[in-house]
Amino acid sequence: MQLNSQRIKLSIGRTLLRLMPLILMGALTLMTFWLVQKNTPPESSMLERVRLHEPDYIIKDGTLSALNELGTTKYRILGNKVTHYDDDASIDIDVPRMRLFQPEKAPVTVKSNTGHLDGDLTILELFDNASIYRPAQAATASEPATLRMLASSSYFKVLINDDIVETNRPITLEQGMSVMHSTEGGTFDNIQQSMTLSGQVKGRIERAPRSAQ
Repeated sequence: MQLNSQRIKLSIGRTLLRLMPLILMGALTLMTFWLVQKNTPPESSMLERVRLHEPDYIIKDGTLSALNELGTTKYRILGNKVTHYDDDASIDIDVPRMRLFQPEKAPVTVKSNTGHLDGDLTILELFDNASIYRPAQAATASEPATLRMLASSSYFKVLINDDIVETNRPITLEQGMSVMHSTEGGTFDNIQQSMTLSGQVKGRIERAPRSAQ
């Protein structure tokens, strides 16, 4: 009996030794699963942390203005509908109109059907029926007279901090009675209130009336 008992104990010991790797692997798997479950936040919390590109507020007939270092208005942006997005602070604008101001110069209006303002408020993109308009201005003590100017394109990008409006798409420029066309776009400098067309330019140049020279 004692010999059979020793044989049984020896057999059980060998079986345990064979099963030991499986037992350890199973214990490790259970421990790993427990740690993952413990450190994984609930699904609802994860969804709350994801900031989707969805509007957080919408304003009808909205206005955004900025002042220069002298405390006067540098620019003003108006829109029939202003939609702000929480994830990147960008803004979509329906029928945007931007007014650019320079001391002792005629204000310039840039507008289009739709627009997009980046979250840093540095770039305004204007899409569809985009235009830059500067009215005629009589001569002053410090500024010469200027003719009416209208630049039209399907797209303009306003570099707000640089006072630059540019496009790389076809553009038509009207100044007084003169009309010019460029297929490669152009750049409007609001500080100088001058327009430079790129690439090949075609059109006609009419002599300005004597009163505007």
